[in-house]
Parts: sequence; C-alpha cells; structure tokens
Amino acid sequence: MSDLLANTPEFSVSELAGAVKKTLEGAFGRVRVRGEITEFKAYASGHQYFALKDEGGKIRAIIWKGAAARAGLKPENGVEVIATGRLTSYPERSEYQLIVERLEYAGAGALLARIEALRVRLAAEGLFTRKRPLPMLPRVIGVVTSPQGAVLQDIKTTIARRFPRPIILWPVAVQGEAAAGQIAAAINGFSALVAGGGVPRPDVLIVARGGGSLEDLMAFNDEAVLRAAAACTIPLISAVGHETDTTLIDFVSDRRAPTPTAAAEMAIPARLELLADLAQKTARLEGAVLRRTGFARLLLSRAGGKLPDLPGILGLARQRLDDRGERLGLALPNYAALRRAGLERLSARLRHPREILAHRRNALDLSARRLEGGLPGRLREKRVKLEHLAARLEAVSYAAVLARGFALVTNAAGAPVSSAARIAPGAALVVKFADGDVAVKAAPSQGTLF
Repeated sequence: MSDLLANTPEFSVSELAGAVKKTLEGAFGRVRVRGEITEFKAYASGHQYFALKDEGGKIRAIIWKGAAARAGLKPENGVEVIATGRLTSYPERSEYQLIVERLEYAGAGALLARIEALRVRLAAEGLFTRKRPLPMLPRVIGVVTSPQGAVLQDIKTTIARRFPRPIILWPVAVQGEAAAGQIAAAINGFSALVAGGGVPRPDVLIVARGGGSLEDLMAFNDEAVLRAAAACTIPLISAVGHETDTTLIDFVSDRRAPTPTAAAEMAIPARLELLADLAQKTARLEGAVLRRTGFARLLLSRAGGKLPDLPGILGLARQRLDDRGERLGLALPNYAALRRAGLERLSARLRHPREILAHRRNALDLSARRLEGGLPGRLREKRVKLEHLAARLEAVSYAAVLARGFALVTNAAGAPVSSAARIAPGAALVVKFADGDVAVKAAPSQGTLF
C-alpha cells in the first residue's frame, strides 16, 4: 500500500486546476448548449454574466464585451436560448463555465411565446387602439428600410408609377443585433422633424423589409421599435415580410400592408385613377347642375304663367296717374277760392279794433271808479281788526309774563331750565326778569341758588 501511494503523482492546487482546464477545453472545444437564462447581470465593464439551466442542472456563462455586439441577441432572464461557445473552467473557484460567442432563441415556440407575452402587455397599455387616417395625397413620403435589396426599389417604382412624390430614405439594418435600435431611432427621428425645417417632414411613413424567418423579423417585434411607432406623430404604414408574415409593429401602425409594394399603393393614389375619378365626379356634377337648372327654369315658367298681365297693370296705373294729375290741377284753384269766400264771410262779422279798444277803455274806467269809492272804508275796517289782534297777542307775550313777576331760568348756552333736578351743583345759570338778567350759580345743596 505504501508503494502504491509512493508511485501516485503529487499535484499542487494550481496544477490540478490547470490540468482540469486543459482537459475540459481539449475534450469539448466548441459546444452548443440549450437552456433557460437566469441570474443575468451586466457589468459596467461591458461583460455579461448569467447562467443556463434546465430541469437537471445549471452552468455558468459569460459573454465578453468584445463578443456582446456579435452575440445575436441580448440575454434576458426567463428566455430559453441556444448558446454557442467554448467550455472552460475558472480555477480560482473550481467552476466550469461557458464562454458564449453567440445566442439564439431556442426554436420558434420560445420566440412566439415571448412575442405573445409582449403583445398582451402592450395591448393592455392601449398601444394598439390608435388608428389615424392616411393623407389623401402626401407631399413627401418617408421610408425606413435597408438601402440595399429590392424593398426600396419596389417602393420607388410603385410611387413613380402611381403619382411621383419625393421620397426620404432613413437607411437602417433590418435584422441583427443593431437593427431594433436603428429602426426605433429612424422612426423617432422622422417624428421629430418640424414643418418648414431644413429636412422636409414626411406626411406618411413606411417601415418595410422583405420576407425572412421569424428570427430575421425579430427587430420588428422589439419593444423599443413598437413604442417608437406608437408615439410617432406621422401616420405610419408597416410592410414587414411577406403577406403571411405578422409582426407586432403591424398592430401598432396605423395601417398594415402585406408587401412593400402594397404599402406604396396605400401611401399614394394612382394619378390616372385620380384623374378618372375627377372626370367622373365632374361629369356627375355638371349633370346635377343641368338638372337643377332645368328644374328651376320649369318652376320659373310655371310661376310666370300664374302672374297677372304686367303691361296691362302698368297701363292702367299710368292712366290713373294722368287722371289724378289733371284733377289735382283743377282742385287747387277751387280749394283756394272756397277758402277765400269763407275768409270774407268771417271778416264781415269781425268788429273793428278801434271799436274794441273803446269798449275796453270804458269798462276799465268804470272799474276804477268803483274801486276808488269802496277802498277807504275797507282799509279802516282791516286796521281796526289788526289792532285788536295785536292787543290780544301782547297780553300773552313773553314780556307781559315777566312783567307780572315771573322769571325765566336758562343755562350757560341760553336754553331754558324747566326742572331743578336737572341742575348740577355749581352750574352757571342766568335768571331773566322783566327789567334785566342776573347771573347766578347753583349751590352745592340741591335746588339752592346764590
């Protein structure tokens, strides 16, 4: 037993950890691991740490900063993925881990479940309810798509054929890790343009790309893109994928087109169709005006048949005017003669002014003589009556009362004092007699003057 132990090689901890690391990397090399992301954490350094788990185990995983942009998608807790990378160990903790180079969703089922969960959440917020009408004839059309490929060319060709309008392209990547951010930035950028600015503001916006797999179209299911489309102030048409493809941006946009060509047809009417429609409406309008004019002419003719003979009425009125004029010319002299005769009859009954004056003068003289005869007697009678009344007034006058021995007490203001109770001790008083006034002052004892 001792010989066996003596032949067993001895390793340090670091040597054993290094040997395990070499064995793992040599035995497995590049692997693909399927599992659910958990414990995700992004560090300020740019490195991303998480774990992949299933029902029976868990393995640590790392995406280095340099590989994060090429990983394909951003790790998110609860998402089932397939991670491609190298298996290695971390000697300081004696842990094995996966250095991830690429992440993919684990099948269409996981993708659809994730899309459905996002759809339900955004629908509950009301992002799918707003549907604005498209302008009838936009002056400028904005397009968000890749500058390469047939999508942009289809849109240009369709618009040039139907009704040539200026097109402003905001080039973006339509798939890959950076696609969602570029598409959201393009929608927000178009929405932020102001009318009359250096860049013309589109009247309608088309977000488009060609067909592809569910993974290829995931940028148009990204929440940032959907919120940018919902907040866009320009009417938006989505044209993503083929006719059978459906992405969440179709629910948020104002209109969904099955193809980019159909989106261009929605955005702009056909010029020839507009001209034909205008010609048809012009013909219908002209016909309606003619019918209306004819009907009005018929009504006018019927009304004119019921009107009286205007020339006859005018002739009769003219004849009456001539007759009234002739009668008026004769009536004025006759009226003047009649008034003159009446005036003469009245003047014959009038008395001469000298006669009236003589009569009035005699009446005045008679009245004067009557007044001179009765006036002295009446004056004597009135004088006697006045003297009798004066004597009666003198008997009850103020001076006569004082002359009989009475006196009047007044205060300093000259107001009569009628009650001793109202006199304050020491108050200044004036006693009025028939032959003069005496100033007194009330004694301290009540009712005493001194």
